[in-house]
Amino acid sequence: MSPVGYFFLAVAVLILGFAVYGRIVEKLFGPNIYRPTPAVTLGDGVDYVTLPTWKIFMIQLLNIAGVGPVFGPIMGALYGPSALLWIVFGTIFAGGVHDYFSGMISLRYNGTSVPEVVGHTLGQFFRHFMSFFSLLLLVLVGVVFVTAPASILASLTPSWANLRFWLIIIFAYYFFATILPIDVIIAKLYPLFAAVLIIMAFGVAGGLVYKGYDFFNWTATSGEVFANFHPEGLPIWPLMFITIACGALSGFHATQSPMMARCLANEKRGRLVFYGAMVAEGIIGLVWATAGMTFYDSPEALNAVIKGGGSAAAVVKDISLTLLGPVGGVLVILGVVILPITSGDTAFRAARLLLADFSGLKQARARSRLLIAVPLFVVGIVLCNVNFTTIWRYFSWSNQTLATVMLWAGAAYVVRRGTFHWLLTLPATFMTATVATYICVAPEGFTLPYEVGATIGVGVAVLALAAFMRNLKNFRRNVLLEMST
Repeated sequence: MSPVGYFFLAVAVLILGFAVYGRIVEKLFGPNIYRPTPAVTLGDGVDYVTLPTWKIFMIQLLNIAGVGPVFGPIMGALYGPSALLWIVFGTIFAGGVHDYFSGMISLRYNGTSVPEVVGHTLGQFFRHFMSFFSLLLLVLVGVVFVTAPASILASLTPSWANLRFWLIIIFAYYFFATILPIDVIIAKLYPLFAAVLIIMAFGVAGGLVYKGYDFFNWTATSGEVFANFHPEGLPIWPLMFITIACGALSGFHATQSPMMARCLANEKRGRLVFYGAMVAEGIIGLVWATAGMTFYDSPEALNAVIKGGGSAAAVVKDISLTLLGPVGGVLVILGVVILPITSGDTAFRAARLLLADFSGLKQARARSRLLIAVPLFVVGIVLCNVNFTTIWRYFSWSNQTLATVMLWAGAAYVVRRGTFHWLLTLPATFMTATVATYICVAPEGFTLPYEVGATIGVGVAVLALAAFMRNLKNFRRNVLLEMST
């Protein structure tokens, strides 16, 4: 099979994963088409609003994506074709499962935010831990996705439209998108922006084929396929699994899924919306990882563009302009400016909902939304003046740690109902080893020798699995107590 054939085979496997494994995951959860959803029982015209399924899918895709399945896979491409394996199998067996259960459990608990979901399944300690953890992650994402697009816009516009000007404009948009009903701004604009994200990916893939690029030319040069191609020799595990993040598995998705859980009219639509959006994101990630390994002659060349431009945005611009011409230029601006903004505004909206769930403050009235949103944005504006260079290094690790906890929560949820838990327990155990090893060996962590860090990481995962198995009876006992009361 030709290299281009392998790419399309990977896409086909992802689609097959949705059709087959996604149905297995759905059956494990057991959606009930006759069970009224929160959009119906709690409709408030603000956050609980019934929307068409296709629109929810497009909004969910953009909510969980932004630039995640673009920048992460480009950085992951430095490791070589191994990145494609993680994108494909990570999406099917970890990311899709994580997104489906985070969305559907939230739906079963009236659309509550991820800390409430975790609290219901793992207990109050984890509820409070996840409240702090999720809020920190959401505010961090929101603030960074203010400053990054504002900086790009300031560099493209006249001098009077400086950084401060664009910060004010973007923050103002964020504020209105956070407090207005979901069908006023987000439901109208996000399907269009999601279409831009999809068009970018298909345009790049088509451009590579049309212009005759030699897919995965690095492997042809070296004669190896799944070797470690990283120019700095960084280990594939755990670093690549942390770097790619949104292209295969992301805890940020668990903070976004409850927003769409509040808009579903039927539980059977959950597989398309949650698992399906993750598969679509995986395909987009697959395109950009492949582009990085195909457009450039070597991993060193790709790394030089990333470092020279300060981020993977330079690679997006380079590839899009070359393959798509003037149209690519427009898509680049939309991609590196609008898409981060759509991640930022939903991050602030999710933070508002999280705080509302934690405090019990109903959000139907505008005054209640302002009571949470105003202090939240004051904090965000203050943090814009902080140097995030060091803090942002922890984002990818924090993101995957959040996903790991959510997978354990999903496993506990199915155990409490007496069903098969290994579809969640296995990826949860693997990711526990991954995040524990990463924090042990990473420069922003404990900088331990790799062998020591890997041993500790695997040990932590084994202990976590043992603790989970020891508590199986407790999980089931808790659900019996709930039923009796």
